[in-house]
Amino acid sequence: MSVRDIQSSLLDMYQIDVSEGLISQATEGILEEVKAWQNRPLDNIYPILFLDCIVVKSREEGRVCNRSVYLALGVTMEGQKELLGIWIAQTEGAKFWLGVITELKNRGIKDIFIACVDGLKGFPEAIESVFPDTQVQLCIVHLVRNSVKYVNWKDRKLICEDLKSIYTSATEQEAEMALDAFGRKWDAKYPTISQMWRRNWQRVFPFFDYPEDIRKVIYTTNAIESLNRSLRKIIKTKGAFPNDASILKIFYLALSHIAKKWTMPIHTWKAALNQFAIRFAGRFEV
Repeated sequence: MSVRDIQSSLLDMYQIDVSEGLISQATEGILEEVKAWQNRPLDNIYPILFLDCIVVKSREEGRVCNRSVYLALGVTMEGQKELLGIWIAQTEGAKFWLGVITELKNRGIKDIFIACVDGLKGFPEAIESVFPDTQVQLCIVHLVRNSVKYVNWKDRKLICEDLKSIYTSATEQEAEMALDAFGRKWDAKYPTISQMWRRNWQRVFPFFDYPEDIRKVIYTTNAIESLNRSLRKIIKTKGAFPNDASILKIFYLALSHIAKKWTMPIHTWKAALNQFAIRFAGRFEV
């Protein structure tokens, strides 16, 4: 709830008129909780790290501007989802990402097997400088999401089915053939989709080296999409946040509520972990 929401609710339910200043002062304690959470120790190993971004509006010097809020979602060795941190980017690029990755390392992470990202500028260079053995993989979920962004509703289902034939291919060669077939079918109407896949192919094709059990964990929509949907339900009515501190408070409280539902490991995780043990032999004990 925003400060005004709280003020209105107190007035409606209890006929108590509390100033916005007092409410803000009372909720400032949350920032100390956020700080402690953001600096808590992390596990030694996260087999998979997802990085996602949600853009919100914030007021800065009387102007409303966009703020990029980055979330790092890790998958533990037990297959549990864990949000590792929240960062609000002032400027993006290699320097920003180097700071984020260094922070994660300083909090205890010693190895990440696969990092799934949405083509973030400067991220591959940053993570490879801190975790040189980590494989950077363009997130298939994000790539599909970006592909259908400007597609008519009536075509979305068909395009998603045809895109699925690409990323579920058994080999890179088969995937390239599926991409060529997609282009022949859809380029006349949506030429930017196949162009985007080809432009990013260097970060896509390592995906086809992974066994099916690992692929399922990478391209499953559950880890990222459910988190995004839940967050957007909470922030969609907020308009512009008054400042960055209010963004942190709302996101932290919302994510804490969402994380309570993460009680079960990712589906098929045991099979994926066995494949990780084979593919990344020697890195399980760090």
